[in-house]
Amino acid sequence: MLPISTLLVATALLSSQAAAFEYNTFDGPGFPSCHRVSRVHDASSIEQLTSIVQSAIAQSSSSSSMLRVRAAGKGHMWYDTQCSDEPTVLVRTEGLARIGGFDLAAGADRGSVWVEAGVTFFQLAEYLHERGASVGYTLTNWNISFGGSVAMGAHRSSLREESMVAAGVLAMDIVDGMGEVRRVVRDEGDDDWLAASTSLGLLGIIVRMKLLIYPDSKVYAEQATLDEKDVLDGDIYGMIAPYATANLWWWPYKRKFHHRYYDTVPASSTAQEGFQNTFSVTAFEAFAARTLLDSGKYLATSNMLAEEIFFGQWSKPNFREKTTNEEIEEWPVYGWNHDVLIGGLYPDQKAEWEYGLAAHTLELAFPVTMANQMLKRVRQLFDDELRRGFVMTSTYRSGINIKFGKPYFDFLGQVTYNTTDGADWSQGAIMFDFPSYRPTVGDHKRFNEQFYHKVANTLIDEFPCRPHWTKNTREVFTRSVKNMDPNYLARFKAVRERFDPQGIYRNVIGEILGLY
Repeated sequence: MLPISTLLVATALLSSQAAAFEYNTFDGPGFPSCHRVSRVHDASSIEQLTSIVQSAIAQSSSSSSMLRVRAAGKGHMWYDTQCSDEPTVLVRTEGLARIGGFDLAAGADRGSVWVEAGVTFFQLAEYLHERGASVGYTLTNWNISFGGSVAMGAHRSSLREESMVAAGVLAMDIVDGMGEVRRVVRDEGDDDWLAASTSLGLLGIIVRMKLLIYPDSKVYAEQATLDEKDVLDGDIYGMIAPYATANLWWWPYKRKFHHRYYDTVPASSTAQEGFQNTFSVTAFEAFAARTLLDSGKYLATSNMLAEEIFFGQWSKPNFREKTTNEEIEEWPVYGWNHDVLIGGLYPDQKAEWEYGLAAHTLELAFPVTMANQMLKRVRQLFDDELRRGFVMTSTYRSGINIKFGKPYFDFLGQVTYNTTDGADWSQGAIMFDFPSYRPTVGDHKRFNEQFYHKVANTLIDEFPCRPHWTKNTREVFTRSVKNMDPNYLARFKAVRERFDPQGIYRNVIGEILGLY
């Protein structure tokens, strides 16, 4: 017999199912991630989350329609691919924020810590820094939860160090499709692990993880400006691989790149404590940028001016001294691991999306051995538009982000290898991450809108590439399926059917990939 708490939740679910509503991405109203949400729960414990899932299963068993369940994060979701288009219950995991089991012996080169899935990178960084530790380079944006990061295959940019967040996970607990907690332990020979490592949430809701940690370190950030030809015709692998983490920012109108790279320094070598900001702006900056970029819907000259301004801003360090909040004006910048690699929001500013600065996104991963060929093809597409009379630019504050990933084997990750496409992924991947401003005026389409679709379709059709799981549209996923390894999809599906035989956690990406 079901416990009374489960029956009460089931009754609430049943009574609310008729009033379906949209659930939004971090960009807010008008940017749905799910279309038919019946109810949103805030889970404050693993036991409560388990009860919610069991209630949804019970309701589905007693009715003619299946009620889906999805974990609800917003930190890294752009499009309506979080759920299926069936009635769905969302469970927010921000309340699962406990950290414990810290284990890093004096003098040891590594240790471990347990975190619940709703813990963000910023929360864990503060906890670990107080204890002289960090997660190294298996980290990503400050506001994303660990559960969401592992589920969607999040990563930093590195060819030298492990950069997939999942690479830093030793074990994880998942509430499966029967409402039971399963522990999956790292084992590269186990299909359960290889599916859980990038699961898209299709095996269940990740609720707890054991993470690798390391002694805290200071790092430097350095940046150089390069002519475009020096990258397109250069040794791209050699620009990235020597450093702990590195990436490129492309400014196509200016035909320039910024090359930013990071590595460790002795903690005693500097007193500077730099803190990076990538996404926070003042209200005035947001208003000025939105006004200029909205006019860029109609005038190429506005977009050209915007790229000039953004390029100039990004040439300077986007860092402040943490102890004084003063701007740091010269490269290199030094500071503690998380503060320099990730940072967060400045205390007197807000995230750009809180001011209505929203972006379309496209991110595709390619074998790094094809880096020059791929970037030259994109350059050709820009030049083709120029010959047609359209000057195309970057409309994002940091340009086009070119990231990299060390090989990491699992079924659905962007940097997996030994695939049937015959491409050499063994040296790692290059990620083409192309954000573009979404106008707030008119029909919200971008200047020369068809160009962006041409870029996506050309790259997917001409190269072996894989999509980022939260930065692409349904159309991009549908077109990309042909580039996915059918053997890995089949093995993933077999695990999914054991973890979630009824498809409680089904979503639109799983449907597109043929996992149901």
